[in-house]
Parts: sequence; C-alpha cells; structure tokens
Amino acid sequence: MNTRGLLDQLLKSGQQLLQNQGSGAGNKASGLGGLLESVKGKGAGGLGGLLSGGGGGALGAGALGLLLGNKKARKYGGKALTYGGLAALGVIAYKAFGNWQARQGQVDQPEPRTLDRLPPAQVELHSQAILTALVAAAKSDGHVDERERALIEGEFVKLDNDQELQHWLHAELNKPLDPVEVARAAQTPEMAAEMYLASVMVVDQENFMERAYLDELARQLRLDPELRQELESQIRLAADQ
Repeated sequence: MNTRGLLDQLLKSGQQLLQNQGSGAGNKASGLGGLLESVKGKGAGGLGGLLSGGGGGALGAGALGLLLGNKKARKYGGKALTYGGLAALGVIAYKAFGNWQARQGQVDQPEPRTLDRLPPAQVELHSQAILTALVAAAKSDGHVDERERALIEGEFVKLDNDQELQHWLHAELNKPLDPVEVARAAQTPEMAAEMYLASVMVVDQENFMERAYLDELARQLRLDPELRQELESQIRLAADQ
C-alpha cells in the first residue's frame, strides 16, 4: 500500500489549515477548533466548505482537521509539518540525532538513517510506522467516536482509494489506544524518533491525557531522555522559522 504518498499529502495539507486559520478563521475560537467551527454550516455538508475546496490539499486538510478534532493549535510542528511534508520529518530527526550524538561524544557512530536518506522501499516502512503514530496520537484525547471514525475514513478514501490502505486505516482507528503496541512499529531508533516527532506535532501537551500518552510512548519507544529533549527542541526551532 502507498502509505508514503498518503502521509505526505496529509502532512502538507496542514498548510491549508494554517492558511485558513491565518485569514481570520481562528478569531472565533482557538486553533484548529476555531478553524473547524468557522467552516461548519457553510453548505449542507458542514465541513463541506473546506472539503470541497478543490484539489488534494483541500481534501487533505479536511481529513487532517477531522483527525485532529477540536484540538488547540500546536505549539510544535508549525512549518515543519505544513510545508516540508514527510521529508521534513526526516530532516528534523536527522538534526536531532546529530546533535544528540555530538553531546554524547559518539563521534564514530554511523550516520542516522532517517527517512529523507533512504531508498523508497524503506521510506514506505518508515511511513507506515509514522502514520500509525499519527493516528494513535490523534486518538489520545479520546475524541474519536464511531461517527467521527466514519467521517475520517470517508475523507481518506477521497485522498487514496487503495483498498488495502483503507482496511489498515479502519483497523487502526478502531483499535484501543495502546502505546505499547504503537511502539512495536518502530524497527530502528530512527523510526522511533520519527514516530515521536509525528506524535509531538499532533498532541496538545497542555492536555493531561495527551501528555501522559506522549510520556508513555517515549518510554515504550525507549528514547533516551536527552534525545527526546533534542527532538522537541528541533521541532520548536522548525516551528519558529
């Protein structure tokens, strides 16, 4: 299944959300919640004003908005999530690994094999792990109910009608939230770092449930505390650029 293409569309579609938010949609309420509220009632389809805006970006923004629900605007992620897409995630992880290894005095360590430096087949494996983490993190506040799952799946079908991918997404959305199982998707330290980065981009760290999930995920991914700190530092830097 082409997880790489779907995930890249989804990440880059955040640009559409931020553009709409920046043009005044965020005035009614905070963050993504304000954006979603601003498009409700525009036409018979509720979110239809955004979803039918034409082009994959609009569709992706709709899928992303539904997945994130009523969460507040992210402190992290920023332009890293919205402009660079999947490749940017690998670049951020690479920088974080490099800085962490330098501080540890690991001068003879092999170069990190992040997804921006891998052949297509391995990028696909990394993409599946990252999308697993992204869906799980979106569920960490408990907002995705049966109706919302159906809406999310419908929007993903518009992005990619790959049946295998749709079955996979359905299973992921319906699984009980379990950071232990999510962490099993990480086959390498680089995959673990990328999965954590994607999760940080999605969670609202001021929400106790979401922060607790993120802490447990980092533990299950066996992230060194200093590497985890460096990953979050790189996300903040990317968001401020």
